[in-house]
Amino acid sequence: MTEQQLPVWADPSVSPAALDAQGVSRRELLRRAGLFGAAFTLGGVAAATPAAAAAGRGFGGEDPRLAYLVGDHHVHSVYSHDAKYTFSQQARAAARYGLDWMVFNEHANFGHASFGAALEHQEILKARAENPRQLIFQGLEWYIPAAEHGTVFAAPGPHEADLLTRFELAYDGKLLGYTEGAAGAADTARNEAHAVQAIRWLAEQRRTGYVDDVLVLANHPLRLGIDSPHEMRSWRDAAPEIMIGMEGAPGAQGAAIPGWRGATSIRGEYENKPSAQSHAGYPADAYRTYGGFDWATATVGGLWDSMLAEGRLFSVTTNSDNHRTVFDTWKNGDWPAGQNFDTTGRLPDPVDTDTPQPGSDFWPGQFSRTHVGVTRYGYRAVMTGLREGRVWLDHGHLLDGLEVRLRREHSGGRGVTLGGRLRVRKGERLTLDITVTTASRPNPQGILPELAHVDVIRGAVRGAVSDRDTWRAPDTRVAHTTDVSGRTGTYTLRVPLTVGDESFYVRLRGSDGNHNAPGYLGTSIDPHGPIPHTPGNGDPWTDTWFYSNPIFIDTVN
Repeated sequence: MTEQQLPVWADPSVSPAALDAQGVSRRELLRRAGLFGAAFTLGGVAAATPAAAAAGRGFGGEDPRLAYLVGDHHVHSVYSHDAKYTFSQQARAAARYGLDWMVFNEHANFGHASFGAALEHQEILKARAENPRQLIFQGLEWYIPAAEHGTVFAAPGPHEADLLTRFELAYDGKLLGYTEGAAGAADTARNEAHAVQAIRWLAEQRRTGYVDDVLVLANHPLRLGIDSPHEMRSWRDAAPEIMIGMEGAPGAQGAAIPGWRGATSIRGEYENKPSAQSHAGYPADAYRTYGGFDWATATVGGLWDSMLAEGRLFSVTTNSDNHRTVFDTWKNGDWPAGQNFDTTGRLPDPVDTDTPQPGSDFWPGQFSRTHVGVTRYGYRAVMTGLREGRVWLDHGHLLDGLEVRLRREHSGGRGVTLGGRLRVRKGERLTLDITVTTASRPNPQGILPELAHVDVIRGAVRGAVSDRDTWRAPDTRVAHTTDVSGRTGTYTLRVPLTVGDESFYVRLRGSDGNHNAPGYLGTSIDPHGPIPHTPGNGDPWTDTWFYSNPIFIDTVN
């Protein structure tokens, strides 16, 4: 693999005059974290051992200083049967919009398994050589048996492509005939068990060192309603170091731009109705997005919170799911006579028509961004940061930066950060420090985003649930809201928290304030949450939000 280089914004050898506005802002954030220069160096591709990872995330309250790398774990290319862009097109777009890392996760099918994956790997190696300042992962969009899709991706190494191909052939629901509409879809118990077995198999490949690291996330979980709560819990429980979370917000965020796709279009292409395979416990409202976010994430006291209330980390992300970019003028190339995807595993290169083509997506990094906290730059660092939950996400470039620390009152330490745990005693007073860096430049739509409010959401931790299909966390609610309208630059909000009898967690959310109303479970739980847009009238750039992963507070006697 070509020698990795630091991104230009983090490279001291690159003059500040050579940086764009985004790069200048990111370099300043790196300086503020005390990591610019020798303190922020290149890391290897090998993953930390489970023991080493655990040692870094205890109860001590002294998490390290972090830099945040921006990425997207859900990008498609000509090696997906329903996409159209080359690797180079996607990588160039990602660089243009400031991504440090990205995952090409092509759809599983026989053409991909037989031909495309190996060809794709050569393209991945070429893309890494051409873009040494980007971290480019190879992945797979897994058709989860009995459920929806998932991102599976491995760290670079001699077996990364082989691992994905072996996994695809042995465990992909589409190839096995286990997906919705297929003859084998009705055997729910077998199919669900096969999904759990698949995750355990990946964990074994990591444990034995066949690959340095591998991660899985559930994609667009409520789009079809076939990811039941008990399945998601089973995936997590099978190997929590492998199955680390879900998309909090899907791709296809441009699907409902007014006048673009039609009067029934919904952000995220969440335009489906319940089917025979859908989980019967989900309400009809679950099949829509709220402020562009999946109902499971956007509902305070909902499915995501019900999983966090068990006291176990389950991360959220956002990404482009880029297949076809809105207003783009490229179309798929024509097949040579006698060829198709099943025989080649690769689409023909696209052709520019100079006329806008159908599409619902944004380029990687153009609208949706997942920020991962790291101490070094490299593949290993990104995967460790994701596993440890050092993650926040935003739409529309709403923020330049977010740093969150929870510490004991009057403590001089750094405290714990996103994904972490703090062990405390009943009655202790804590301070939640939320350092916001507002947007310093217009986003790709030409809008200078303005953050209107920051919400602290607090939920009680009650342990494992008796009903594994529950999607409610009745003791989770918005505990504190700060109006930050008009504030610019970098500022810190200090929110006091008091420890009661129970363990609990806190997470953050905020928006531009343009579209708010009482949340799905009522005003007393969420007085100004995200709302669904009118079908066909969902301009994503005027309804932007950020979310953070939780911090857990474990109360001891």
